[in-house]
Amino acid sequence: MAYNLLKGKLGIITGALDENSIAWKVALRAHEEGAKFVLTNAPIAMRMGEINKLAEQTGSKIIPADATSVAEIEKLYTDSMEHLGGKLDFVLHSIGMSVNMRKDIPYTALNYDYYQKGADISALSFHKMLAVAYKLDAINEWGSVVALTYMGAQRAYPFYTDMSDIKAMLESIARSFGYHYGKLKKVRINTVSQSPTKTKAGSSIKGFSEFYDFAELQSPLGNASSEDCANYCVSLFSDLTRMVTMQNLYHDGGYSTTGVSQEQLNAVVK
Repeated sequence: MAYNLLKGKLGIITGALDENSIAWKVALRAHEEGAKFVLTNAPIAMRMGEINKLAEQTGSKIIPADATSVAEIEKLYTDSMEHLGGKLDFVLHSIGMSVNMRKDIPYTALNYDYYQKGADISALSFHKMLAVAYKLDAINEWGSVVALTYMGAQRAYPFYTDMSDIKAMLESIARSFGYHYGKLKKVRINTVSQSPTKTKAGSSIKGFSEFYDFAELQSPLGNASSEDCANYCVSLFSDLTRMVTMQNLYHDGGYSTTGVSQEQLNAVVK
């Protein structure tokens, strides 16, 4: 059901790879709620994914951009505003990659070149996107920026390796930049800490299936789906959440505040 929550709003959505991507679901819901937006991803990710299909479904233009490059981000913003016919009202940062995780390199023996690459792509890209928007005055007053994160930024998970540190940086950037952008233009910046989700990136993590089931047992409401996450992001883009900023918002069915569930106890007690 649509409520026209984003009618007349303009935005940029990053990171939609395929139909399982949270960003893909956000794009569909934003479109249903009346938004117009540009889709963007790195050229190599676009070759791997199905973003053209999403562009057709939502009537959106695709503007490729490497989010680690300030010059390409500047072009993304200027081209997006030209195409959409005005400044932006929302931006979704859904960019994440860890070579250390892909190669199953343990946290205690990280490859630091891979570590730096992961930080550049997954966290510093967020700062760059905010800094460029700030410099170009690309986001309207009371606009909203949302970045996707995970509980691994707050707690130790043996399988999450360097992404724990990188997501912690991402969340810190939201708080720090949220203060400055809020003071200047009333722009809101938040992170959404989502349940384990069966995306292409998530499912590639070693042991993901077992952990997904573990989190499902712990969460009173169960794991939040990508569709539910999209609904939450849309609410944060809307005017209904104008005073929410600099927050790390848990969207995980209660997982983050549950110590242990009865179902988990039943599973281990003989």
